[in-house]
Amino acid sequence: MKITHVITRMVVGGAQENTLLTVEGFLRRGCRVSLISGPAEGPEGSLLDRAWRSGAEVHIVPDLGREISPARDMLACIRIRRLLKTLAPDLVHTHSAKAGVLGRMAAASLGIPWIVHTYHGLPFHPYERPWRNWLYIRMERYCARLTHRIISVCDAMTRQALAAGVGSPRQYATVYSGIETEKFLRARAPGERAELRRRLGLEPSDVAILKIARLFHLKGHDAVLRAAPLVLRKVPHAVWVFAGDGVLRDELEGLTVNLGIGDRVRFLGIVPPDGIPDVLAACDLLVHASLREGLARALPQAMLSGLPAVSLNLDGAPEVVLPGRTGLLVAPGDLEGLAEAQISLCLDPELRSRMGREGRELCREKFDWRRMVDALAGIYAGLLGRADGQPGCGPEPPSGSAGRPGLNLGN
Repeated sequence: MKITHVITRMVVGGAQENTLLTVEGFLRRGCRVSLISGPAEGPEGSLLDRAWRSGAEVHIVPDLGREISPARDMLACIRIRRLLKTLAPDLVHTHSAKAGVLGRMAAASLGIPWIVHTYHGLPFHPYERPWRNWLYIRMERYCARLTHRIISVCDAMTRQALAAGVGSPRQYATVYSGIETEKFLRARAPGERAELRRRLGLEPSDVAILKIARLFHLKGHDAVLRAAPLVLRKVPHAVWVFAGDGVLRDELEGLTVNLGIGDRVRFLGIVPPDGIPDVLAACDLLVHASLREGLARALPQAMLSGLPAVSLNLDGAPEVVLPGRTGLLVAPGDLEGLAEAQISLCLDPELRSRMGREGRELCREKFDWRRMVDALAGIYAGLLGRADGQPGCGPEPPSGSAGRPGLNLGN
């Protein structure tokens, strides 16, 4: 079976890690897998090196970029179409907004048998400009008519897309984003954890509150910083650790100075995916304040590492952040609530430990990357009409078995 994935950029991010693990999973199954991407431009870092090392056939489309640009987008669509015509895949699987539109249009124009799209996050949302939302919704409605299966990384994405009139319920399936769980489940000896904390500039008495996200608009770093002085009144030994880089770094560093908390915030810059488990192991809890996500990978990653999470109560977060069990939910815009949630966890190590244990059990199998690949294999097989549960590929090695995928295929 020949599968082609199309994504806008292979920068360091959740959608990109999901796509890369999917590519690697189907290569292991003996499929011929290719990847079409725009350049990995920007301060977020790149996953292209790992994509090339995976053995996939990687093609870069120079004109495929994140921002709307009619002339470049048309050129990108033409280039994607030419590549797809040469590759002649049995199935095209698109990811992210721009590549999702251009890739599906190009695939449909060639009569490629099967087209799948994943919503890692919706392009339209309450914080977008009205004209852009109008455009995005209409483009997604049109592209849904070209799509045989639509994958959501959480049930919330399906509900929001259907509410906007995108596709029909029978098109949707929820497949949680896969994670290399073993890297996060590995226990650290006390001495190793102490060394990891020392590298982050943490004192033994510090309570480290981690945020993993690009330093970008709507990611909520400003809210976390503005709530920090309220936390420090009751937890003077709290420290915030920001893993990620982006266009807002100078602005956010300036905000820490203006708020008088510069010595309580650590900006780590880009942390490669393989380094995230160590950063999590060094910290005590996660704060997630993004105003728009599908289901942020940082949440299950933190729980796999035994950390509780404080998150805004929106999108897919409530599917893993179970109040009082795996973390605490806060209403968007409630800075006092965001502070109080962090304070309650900072002051109660036993509560953090109990929530961390339950979160680990919740996410251990649910977010295993092999389970994700099994689920996608089942969806591909259903499209191809095969009865044996395999999408025309060789079987997964026994060590990679993750059990039944447990799909939600809609009505």
